[in-house]
Amino acid sequence: MAKRLGIGMVGSGFNAKFHMLGFVGVRDADVLGVWSPNAENAATTAGIAKKLGVGDAKPYPSIAAMVEDPAIDAIWLSGPNHARIENVEEMVSTIERGKGTLKGVACEKPLARNVKEAQQVLDLVNKVGLPHGYLENQLFAPQVEAGRNLLWARGAKLTGRPYLARAAEEHSGPHAPWFWQGKLQGGGVLNDMMCHSSLLVQHLLTDPTKPRSSVKPSRVTAHIASLKWSRPAYSKKLTATMGKDVNYDKSPSEDFASLVIEFETDDGHRVLGEASTSWSFVGAGLRLSAELLGPEYSLAWNSLDSGLKLFFSREVQGKAGEDLVEKQNAEMGQMPVVANEASAYGYEAEDRHFVNVFLGREKPTLTFDDGLQVVKVLMTAYMSAEQGRTLDFPPKDIESFVPAVAKGTWKP
Repeated sequence: MAKRLGIGMVGSGFNAKFHMLGFVGVRDADVLGVWSPNAENAATTAGIAKKLGVGDAKPYPSIAAMVEDPAIDAIWLSGPNHARIENVEEMVSTIERGKGTLKGVACEKPLARNVKEAQQVLDLVNKVGLPHGYLENQLFAPQVEAGRNLLWARGAKLTGRPYLARAAEEHSGPHAPWFWQGKLQGGGVLNDMMCHSSLLVQHLLTDPTKPRSSVKPSRVTAHIASLKWSRPAYSKKLTATMGKDVNYDKSPSEDFASLVIEFETDDGHRVLGEASTSWSFVGAGLRLSAELLGPEYSLAWNSLDSGLKLFFSREVQGKAGEDLVEKQNAEMGQMPVVANEASAYGYEAEDRHFVNVFLGREKPTLTFDDGLQVVKVLMTAYMSAEQGRTLDFPPKDIESFVPAVAKGTWKP
């Protein structure tokens, strides 16, 4: 059994940097490589790894070069959605040609842009027998995990299982232009963030001693809307900020989505999950929230209830930034501070878990099979929103479905 895991990072953007911060709290792993189509960004991100002390990382000229290096034991896929298939194909091809070996691959959410692509990703890694893990940080958030375990151990054990879970992720919009482009990203905020919330409600409703399959989606109802960013003034502002390829006058994506999932449990109950996501949220910054309700108990989590608040008067007029909270919207007045976001949002715990998985110490909590199931839920949600009705899960033809938002034909 290996004692340490050498990690190669595919991607150099915002998400990759969050994982770098997460690895600060992870033992027995070293971030040793970074690949990005932008060599300068790869070098910068490798430098961040060194500065944080999480590994003597260096930029690589290709994914193949990382896989070929015996120092790299596992790949963390953190690149954009539209590059997922290409990135996985290069990794798998290198293994197939006998040029390199890996102990595992971990992939950021969503696994892919639609069911067909997600199945392709799963088939590719299975073809070479590569162990895989699906990166869904919110399931590993300390408050979520502690609250879930306590409620099931005390409340559910004595008074019955929970029957309603709610989850939401809300902020003012993504950092990079490709997120805003339906054809590249695969949709809008539903595809980008409902992967978190839809899986979180199922996670909360699942007995920690049972598999996730003990709570199965049976019916899905969803709504999508463009509430803010297709308004003329904000569409113009978005184009000015993100570039001419982001034009919400002509090709908008949804900036709000809501979802109700009806689940069937292995003990014969019908339970509900409510989830919502937004790029049109106005507040201090990113807000993650969840609730779990049972016959005689409840759980409530809000990431902005951080325990630390700062106040700045009108005389404190500093530069705009994200030093207080992710997707920060203000630098004046009373502001919450999330002191260790990588830990609070679950990145640290999920990275620790998958390091232990690939070192052979733990079984994976989430695999690409779970990622595929999440994509099926997301595509069913888009289908429900387009048809304006509740759908049985999984619906017919979900394997070939592509949302109108992803085609560029959606009109809010």
